[in-house]
Amino acid sequence: MPRSRGHLLTTPPSEVDAALVALGYNLRTARVRRNLTLVQMAEALGVSREVLGEAEKGKASTSIAVYAGLLWRLGMIEQLGELARPDRDEEGQRLASFREPKRARPAGGPLDDDF
Repeated sequence: MPRSRGHLLTTPPSEVDAALVALGYNLRTARVRRNLTLVQMAEALGVSREVLGEAEKGKASTSIAVYAGLLWRLGMIEQLGELARPDRDEEGQRLASFREPKRARPAGGPLDDDF
């Protein structure tokens, strides 16, 4: 049985939890390297210091908008667009290739009427 949305936010699968914790750590590192405090970042994004602290801890219930805002403020927003790119989805490409029609002859090849 699939997990409910509430369950995902309170006890995500370990892989999801680890990825969020790593993202939060990376965002905190980027903020500290820029010598920005949580208060400064919170004011810039219009959220509370507590919300940013939760994002930096990788809390699953933190809105994706907060993570996107952090990336934007840190000058790293282009990295968000790199997530889940279809050209890097090897499993999806493999599965799609099974559904593609198979050609009887190469495309654009000459027709041969020699029977």
